[in-house]
Amino acid sequence: MCMTSAAAAGTDLLTAPPDLTGFAQQGLDKVTEMLDREVGQGHLAGAIMLIQHRGKPVYYQGFGVRDPATMAPMTRDTIFRLYSMSKPVTSVAAMVLVEQGKLKLDDPVSHYIPAYANLRVATEKTGANGQKYLDFSPALKPITVLDLMRQSSGISSAFTNLGLITDLYLKAGLFDGDFDNREFADRLAKLPLAYQPATVWDYGHSTDVLGRVIEVASGMSLYQFEKQYIFDPLGMPDTSYYVADPAKASRIAQPLPTDRIIGNETISDPTIPRKWESGGGGLVATTGDYARFLQMLLNGGEIDGKRILQPETVALMRKNEVAPATDVKPWAYYYPGAGFGYGLGFGVRTGPGEDGVPGFIGEMAWGGAAGTYFWTYPDQDMVMILMVQTPTQRGRIQPILKTLVYDAIKKN
Repeated sequence: MCMTSAAAAGTDLLTAPPDLTGFAQQGLDKVTEMLDREVGQGHLAGAIMLIQHRGKPVYYQGFGVRDPATMAPMTRDTIFRLYSMSKPVTSVAAMVLVEQGKLKLDDPVSHYIPAYANLRVATEKTGANGQKYLDFSPALKPITVLDLMRQSSGISSAFTNLGLITDLYLKAGLFDGDFDNREFADRLAKLPLAYQPATVWDYGHSTDVLGRVIEVASGMSLYQFEKQYIFDPLGMPDTSYYVADPAKASRIAQPLPTDRIIGNETISDPTIPRKWESGGGGLVATTGDYARFLQMLLNGGEIDGKRILQPETVALMRKNEVAPATDVKPWAYYYPGAGFGYGLGFGVRTGPGEDGVPGFIGEMAWGGAAGTYFWTYPDQDMVMILMVQTPTQRGRIQPILKTLVYDAIKKN
């Protein structure tokens, strides 16, 4: 599908002239040319790119359309499925509870969800007959809240293929029916862990379980807690788990008709309300909403006089929790990538350029399966957000875009 030249052309979403101090206009023009080209060649239905410096947008462009069926253009109020960009939000919610004294990072998860006591670990082995089988052994230590936040719980998923253990997750009926966070966490507890707790970074359902821990510790639903302590204070009115208001439905960004498969599933429909509020991947938001959330983190937990976290808490979240900083080793599918560690809910760059893409040490970054992606340069007070719905093209366009943005930054 190729867009018309009018639909492909970038649309300026800024409401005031930008302060381009620190940026080269020629470099920013290359960002526009790249995204115009991606839309014009039919790789993307549309996108929004935001670059924010010192809390103010210096580049805010919409490209293409938010819905190929209606050809409605990308606008500031377009709502995107965040998928795993939900994880940093859930992690911040957990740290709010830590500051309130209702949660501790070294608390066993079983303190909040009893089903997580006495767990088993499954290890795939090969028998004398050449047949593979699962060997089960007790977990040597309890899963802690910290393990959930840094993805070292051993709780896996069917997102990637780990062999026989993945087969168990696929056959468990985890997503059957209309379930809530409590039931989902209990379903997961019936399955064996893929690794011993606190030993391996594994991209599973840890943050979904963290969402349930937040509910138990707070006495509120995950969304109610996040709304009261994050969304409302920060001014994030369009961030939620479902788009309940029919008047907002037309604002949801849609991918191309041929680009709707994520793993084994079709991209979610956030207009269909469910009981489940996935802390690991369920949120939807506008670009502006998420930008305020990230700016709060860059500011050390505060924005516009609204404090969500203390600076030392944010500093703790930005600390690398994966080897060599700790004994938690990256697994075969280590999504932060070369040159990145993992903090409490997002990747943290520990070495510039090791992934083949330039950047700054200390960068916070994470993305979602539907294509959304953010990265920050804390020392430069910069926030970059790409909002797009494309499961298939995200891995290709993100490093290209990051390189172009980096090249547009004036180096001292």
